[in-house]
Amino acid sequence: MRVFLARLYRTLVFQRPLVVIALLLLLTAGFAWYAQYFRLDVSADSLLMEDDKELEYSREVNQRYGVRDAVTIAFTPRNVDLLSEQSLSIMASIRDELLAMERVESVDSLLNVPVFGDTPLTGISEDYATVTDEGLDREAVRQELMTNPVFSNAIISPDGSTGAMLVSFYLDTRYIELINRRTELSNKQRAEGLTDAESAELRQVSNKFDAYSVEAAERRHQDIGQIREILAGYQDQVQLYLGGAPMIADDLVTFVQSDLATFSLGVFAFIVLALGLIFKRLRWVFLPLACCAIAGVIVVGILGVMDWRVTVVSSNFMSLLLIITISLTVHLIVRYRELRATRRFSPHHRLLKHSVLVMFRPCLYTALTTIVAFGSLVVSGITPIISFGWIMVMGVLTALCVVFLLFPAMMSLLPKDVTDYSRPPKLNLTGALATLTERSGNNLLWIYGLVFLVSALGISRLQVENSFIAYFDKDTEIYQGMKLFDDKLGGTLSFDVLVSLPVIEDSFDDGFDDGFDDGFEEEDNDAYWFTADKMNEIKRMHEYLDAHPQTGKVLSFGAVVQLAEELNGNQPVDSFLWALLYSMLPETLRSTVLTPFLSVEHNEARFNVRVIESDPDLNRDQLISDVKQGMQDEFGLAPQEVRVTGMLVLYNNVLQSLYQSQILTLGVVLGAIMLMFLVLFRSLKIAALCIIPNIIAAALVLGIMGWMGIPLDIMTITIAAISIGIGVDNTIHYMHRFRREFHRIGNYRQTMFYCHDSIARAMYFTSMTIVAGFSILVLSNFIPTMVFGLLTSIAMIVALLGALTLLPQLLITFNALGAESHPDAAD
Repeated sequence: MRVFLARLYRTLVFQRPLVVIALLLLLTAGFAWYAQYFRLDVSADSLLMEDDKELEYSREVNQRYGVRDAVTIAFTPRNVDLLSEQSLSIMASIRDELLAMERVESVDSLLNVPVFGDTPLTGISEDYATVTDEGLDREAVRQELMTNPVFSNAIISPDGSTGAMLVSFYLDTRYIELINRRTELSNKQRAEGLTDAESAELRQVSNKFDAYSVEAAERRHQDIGQIREILAGYQDQVQLYLGGAPMIADDLVTFVQSDLATFSLGVFAFIVLALGLIFKRLRWVFLPLACCAIAGVIVVGILGVMDWRVTVVSSNFMSLLLIITISLTVHLIVRYRELRATRRFSPHHRLLKHSVLVMFRPCLYTALTTIVAFGSLVVSGITPIISFGWIMVMGVLTALCVVFLLFPAMMSLLPKDVTDYSRPPKLNLTGALATLTERSGNNLLWIYGLVFLVSALGISRLQVENSFIAYFDKDTEIYQGMKLFDDKLGGTLSFDVLVSLPVIEDSFDDGFDDGFDDGFEEEDNDAYWFTADKMNEIKRMHEYLDAHPQTGKVLSFGAVVQLAEELNGNQPVDSFLWALLYSMLPETLRSTVLTPFLSVEHNEARFNVRVIESDPDLNRDQLISDVKQGMQDEFGLAPQEVRVTGMLVLYNNVLQSLYQSQILTLGVVLGAIMLMFLVLFRSLKIAALCIIPNIIAAALVLGIMGWMGIPLDIMTITIAAISIGIGVDNTIHYMHRFRREFHRIGNYRQTMFYCHDSIARAMYFTSMTIVAGFSILVLSNFIPTMVFGLLTSIAMIVALLGALTLLPQLLITFNALGAESHPDAAD
């Protein structure tokens, strides 16, 4: 079978090149059609672990308390007072335009929050006053709202200069139905198994949910875009910033799409320039780019066919595919040019066939080891990272197939290259590295040992703490908006604290005769749940959370309790009055201050705690742990009576799993590559020596992250795998050529110089081409893109240096290939 495939390959590629090119173009055209279904998924859920038990609980909590998707608008007038007629008129105009949107359910702002003034507690009704009512003292209203425990730092800033407009979207019942049914069937499958009918339903529901989630994400993107269009019409009069989790997710999509479009062109231009400067021939520029274009279209088409959505983590897959494709192509180009330099009168087709067939084996092994490197991400346990690993596995296989089909087929149709490649290059950097290695000798091993030690110290400084605001440059609108929300409106992102309230026996008599008709209907039995002791406990919990130095605004019923006491003449509110207030509370206020924070059915209170994202000392994991433990210690609660959940908790769970995932993935990839080295080189010594430069390359990149304070997050965790994947390519190519030439030359140092003047040039050209292209990414305003470009460039340089200095010195020092047959050949 192997012989048949080899014969078929030679026949098609070298004798029927037009057929191969036609088939590739036909295949590319087909996948180009499906590329229209390519999707980016940068929703909040795409950054989470799908099997995280907290995710299911978080969804349950959101449904229990009717939590809706919402965005917040920070409103700061430019030349007038916040509560002036002109300012309120603009706010009303914005509100009306927002409410006219199809999926906007409500807009809460200064325009509709109650102004109590001298209203007694028992006087609260549907006809409460608002800031727009005539005859109110606006300055008195400002002072009331600024000190109101419910609205201060939420609807109005503590300094009274900025207001907030909370835009709530309608609940997506279809989304909830699908996710609930999928969760129900998945849980049953894990617990007891499913019948054939239920298994079929689970597949059907999962497919429906996947399709519907794309539609829902697109609708939310349109909503955010429409809101931004509305706000743009008022920016000359009011400073407006948009905040909230849906906005952040949408901006992540926007930044990723922008970088993919803008910097892909920039990377492409830089790579074209680098290839032109290095090879100085049109064909050597056109061939790599043709291979990249076809491989890229096919991979994007496959992702579209499979509805395999790309997340923030995998958004750089195209850049990595570019690296791999160019690397494979450049190695073929350099090998052909080497043969052309030494065999100037040999026929073109013979040199081409020899170049392709000789390079196939090392390129196959580099592809397989790169696949292993990216495949190791599958064991991370984090959904977006697993997806990234599978995408790159598919991408590497595609690149290998395209390069070894398209390159020889197109070269077969091109005329013979008559350029004289026998003249040595004017600037022989690879030769200089060989000289440096020879002169340094074993001192080089000590230098790399020191590098590894410093890198290990840097790794010990690695942190997993990161914030969404850190993803954006300080000059961007989203950063400035999030900073404003942190400074004036209590923060943007939050987590929930759910407390199972103790059963408190309260007499409820309060001096009243039991036979007296208290006026409550049977349907108002929930009113009796609101006892004075229970409300006081909720207030104490609210104050405890609010007093924590790293929390922003706390939203809960505890603030309502504080307000009620203020309206009651700063006196405690008894149980009877609480029951009365519950019964008479206007529906408009009940849906705002009660339903989202209390569950009578579950005897539970919800505290929504905002976090100051821009706080440099913020440690989410420590904050979450402190809050949970503190609530237990302060209020005598059992561990099961306090649950902490929400987006920040779920994302923190991902971050905390990264250390384990990083160790696991690195262990798997290094073990698998070590095994492949054994298979390839059939020598334990060679395999061990070849793995050392790759370990140092990965350690150095991680060490740089530690020393520079770059956190290990859901995106930078892939850098180590990328470093190893790149380093392994260089190691295999160099070792494969070194071993073959050593048996011919018989001297280690002479073989090193020969390899540095041949295969090392291909490695150098590949690395410098990619470094030149990816250096442009550091200009991005999206920090993950900038960090990816910087660390990938560093990884390329480190991998190259390790393969061209450390590896040959290791081979020389440990006589990896046995005794020299010509020990004096170098003298």
